Amino acid sequence: MGFGKMFLLNLGMLVTFAYLVNVVYKYALSKINPKLNYVLSVLIFVFSGWVCMEFGFQLSENVIFDLRLVPLIIASAVYKKPLPLVLIGLGIGLARLTFGVNDAAIAGLINMSIMGAICALLNIWMRRTDYRLVIKALFTILVANVFNTINIGVFGVIPARQYLLEIAPVTFPLTVGMSIAFALILWDFQLGRKHTQELSYANNLLQKQTEELRMAKLALEERAEQLAMASQYKSEFLANMSHELRTPLNSIINLAQILAESEEGEDQGKGGDDSPNFGTIIYKSGQDLLGIINDILDLSKVEAGHMEIVREPVGLREMADSLEMHFAHIARQKNIRFEVRIEEGLPGTIVSDAQRVKQIMRNLLSNAFKFTHHGQVKLEIRKPSGDDGLPGEWIVFAVTDTGIGIPKSKQEAVFEAFRQADGSISRRYGGTGLGLSISKNLAQLLGGHIRLQSQEGAGSTFSLYLPIT
Repeated sequence: MGFGKMFLLNLGMLVTFAYLVNVVYKYALSKINPKLNYVLSVLIFVFSGWVCMEFGFQLSENVIFDLRLVPLIIASAVYKKPLPLVLIGLGIGLARLTFGVNDAAIAGLINMSIMGAICALLNIWMRRTDYRLVIKALFTILVANVFNTINIGVFGVIPARQYLLEIAPVTFPLTVGMSIAFALILWDFQLGRKHTQELSYANNLLQKQTEELRMAKLALEERAEQLAMASQYKSEFLANMSHELRTPLNSIINLAQILAESEEGEDQGKGGDDSPNFGTIIYKSGQDLLGIINDILDLSKVEAGHMEIVREPVGLREMADSLEMHFAHIARQKNIRFEVRIEEGLPGTIVSDAQRVKQIMRNLLSNAFKFTHHGQVKLEIRKPSGDDGLPGEWIVFAVTDTGIGIPKSKQEAVFEAFRQADGSISRRYGGTGLGLSISKNLAQLLGGHIRLQSQEGAGSTFSLYLPIT
């Protein structure tokens, strides 16, 4: 009869039509008003039914067999409400009249109107059930084709017995098979389209995030530049102010020293007097203030990048003797044992900046004596232990005391400028809290670092690690 060729032709036309509709939707329909888009989609389904009839199988002068039911079945899975399906069924039925108004066309109108109502009911069933999509699709295709076959047998112009015995056994499996094939093609087509949309969405999201990250990076760079400039201005201001303050302060100290010497001579001439020596007080206060200014100047130089490092041979024995001589008097005053030990087998010299190494060690030893009331302070110059895991050759200057110690939670804070382990310490012991911050920065400039081991109430060990070369 040629039904197979006709249905294949119909299927090919539907696939081609679906592809063209997708192209039009992608570049045109997706950009128009949603309500107008909705109306156009209904008209497209009606037109696809007309295309099936146009390329259908002409059984007789008035009777046409085709796959006009397939667009209605597909529409039942597309729309979320049943009304469009009723309209599509009625529309395809009316489209049948364009091929001539006769008994077969009227039967086709009645059939498609009924099928529109049946597909609307199937749409409601699909929305309200939780079966898998495949099961719902197969059930809808079978039910729609069964009712379509019954309708043609009841309302068609071909005698029911002839249709059901001769034609339906051929057309029914063909329409079911073609319906399933077209549904699978559209399903695969939709999956590809969905995947493309997801990729497009992900790409747009990634571009948006990239742009946001770029803007955030620019903002952070601008903020970092502002902070760097502010820090540089602050450091330069402190360096300039410290330098300007030292000049008049040195004059005051010199005059205070002269005044102190003059007062001492007058006291000796008077046979001794318990009156306060104001010159000595001024001289000592000036020295303390000069020390603070020097600390601020060193810190600002380091932060501003103006600290100059002079690398030269530094004798370890000379360094140890100098430090021992400098702090021996303080140890006797506080009745604290002071021990300096140099490990055997060390090189005689290292390459570093002697002035800065001595400055770091004075800060560490000054703190050790300040916070130690009994016991001992020990300076040990040695090689690193095997557990330190340092590449190359290093020297360790370790200052150990039996003082008050530092709690573990405060050990990082002591290396910050103007910070001490406890705010009350600055009131009890004095000091600005700049010594360790300066020492840490100087150690880094020398290519080394400082490590701290301490326990509250059990003393501390500050270790300066310096490369030998």
